[in-house]
Amino acid sequence: MTIGTPTTPEAQCMASRLEVKSLRSAPGFLIASLALWWQARRSPGVLGVALKAEMLKGTFWTYSAWDNKAAISAYAGAEPHKSTVERKRKVMRDATFVFFNAPVDELPLSWGEIRHRIAKERDSAQSGHKPAQ
Repeated sequence: MTIGTPTTPEAQCMASRLEVKSLRSAPGFLIASLALWWQARRSPGVLGVALKAEMLKGTFWTYSAWDNKAAISAYAGAEPHKSTVERKRKVMRDATFVFFNAPVDELPLSWGEIRHRIAKERDSAQSGHKPAQ
């Protein structure tokens, strides 16, 4: 992830873990994910975006940093993101999303940190408790 020029000292971050139902869906999911990665890189307010694909596990990880929540929402509601999410929802087994703030001077966070934040969210969702932020 390359960090763009921030306008604030703290970034609004989003991380996700996306799992497909079948490995047969993984190649198409990867192609769609790359298109959305490309879109995000050019979206207003983006500081950086990363995608990690574990094709043989059918698991995809994303991580992005933004100037503000409005920029994340604008990207999520824009095409092709909006329609791609609708189409790909039917091949998904599981999805976990985590939103958090991070100091811009600490970006990019490691994939280990991203995995930790997502695991914490998944654990709290399974136990019925909201994690402390």
